[in-house]
Amino acid sequence: MAFARVNGAVAHYEDRSARNGGAVVFSNSLGTDFRIWDGVIARLPADLRIIRYDKRGHGLSEATPTPYQMTTLVEDLAALLDRLEVESAVVVGLSVGGMIAQGLAALRPDLVSALMLMDTAHKIGTIEGWNNRIDTVRQKGMAAVADGILAGWFTEKYRNEVADFAGYRAMLLRNDINGYTGVCAALRDADLTESTRALKVPTLCVAGEHDATTSPALMRKTAELIPGARLEVIKNAGHIPCVERPEEVAGLIAGFLSGLDG
Repeated sequence: MAFARVNGAVAHYEDRSARNGGAVVFSNSLGTDFRIWDGVIARLPADLRIIRYDKRGHGLSEATPTPYQMTTLVEDLAALLDRLEVESAVVVGLSVGGMIAQGLAALRPDLVSALMLMDTAHKIGTIEGWNNRIDTVRQKGMAAVADGILAGWFTEKYRNEVADFAGYRAMLLRNDINGYTGVCAALRDADLTESTRALKVPTLCVAGEHDATTSPALMRKTAELIPGARLEVIKNAGHIPCVERPEEVAGLIAGFLSGLDG
């Protein structure tokens, strides 16, 4: 395990593989930690420098007082990459991680050579919806929202037939309440439409076919904001394709990286 105090909070991260290889940074979704990328990373070329981290209030990273702002989450990642002396990276972001990736490309374009935006958007959800979730979690705990969230994360087949599902349910239920609701507040208040419209970076957008939260239709709207961005839809996947379909996600990442080299 590796930890660093960056931007006023202690971040848990992993930095592995070839230090002289191209850097690929993974930023994960609300309610998860960086283990969701295990199946993808195991299938990527060994000559890459792989960096993944737990955002503020998630996994083993510190949960600071709430609420959080998206700009803070973006600055956290920028500070971590500066600490690790990363000069430029392909940033792969899932859900809120995808918003962090968009924000990083706008705030610090020097750090981002390309984006892979997965099951995310320039704006996610409504103020009312996020406030309802924050209130429910604070009053009743994570268990009160778990079933609905998990139904969005994974297809019914995965939930019913794959033993790993129990582990991801436990991951969700064990979230720090302040950390989880803090990031909910950041999502509630974030609208990246204009800053994302101004991006000029190679971008691949990816959506799970059955993702109801950030649907393929919503992802297409985000892709249309970024010149040259394209959309790929992963069949038989919900909001977290990197868990449910790691082979397909790894293949898309590898193909995207190969295209950048060309």
